Amino acid sequence: ICRKRLSARRKHTLKSCMLVVATNLLEAEATSKTEEREKFLAGKCPPLELPYSKEELLELCKKLHEQVDASEEERYSIEFKLDMVLNEVKDLNIKIVDLRGKFKRPHLKKVRMSADAMLKALLGSKHTVNMDLRANLKQVKKEVKEEVRIRTNIPQKPGSGS
Repeated sequence: ICRKRLSARRKHTLKSCMLVVATNLLEAEATSKTEEREKFLAGKCPPLELPYSKEELLELCKKLHEQVDASEEERYSIEFKLDMVLNEVKDLNIKIVDLRGKFKRPHLKKVRMSADAMLKALLGSKHTVNMDLRANLKQVKKEVKEEVRIRTNIPQKPGSGS
């Protein structure tokens, strides 16, 4: 058995022919798969019947897209306004903190004021109300207890000091 050596040109032509045949087979297989898929779907799923025509559906889609666009614009503008207000609130809070830091609050002093003076300050000088709060308080009288000596009857011993 004698093997002849193939020339490079002959190898190239054989290789290209094999590639062409392989691509044709792949294309035929792909088309047969798509046809098979379409037949299967046609058998399992009935064709879609819509109450509207294709043009009416396109118009409906356009209207819905316009409504979505309008709502998106409104949402964006509301978010923008919200961000502006939040930034303004943050700035004002920073200013408040700065102002608190610059000025010290004075300590309030306790002022002793009678009830009459307080009512006079609250109601003004036109109203004269005398209110003696102590008169309304319940008065408790102290009971004087007699101390009874237990050893009153016993005579004292001559050696005790009392």
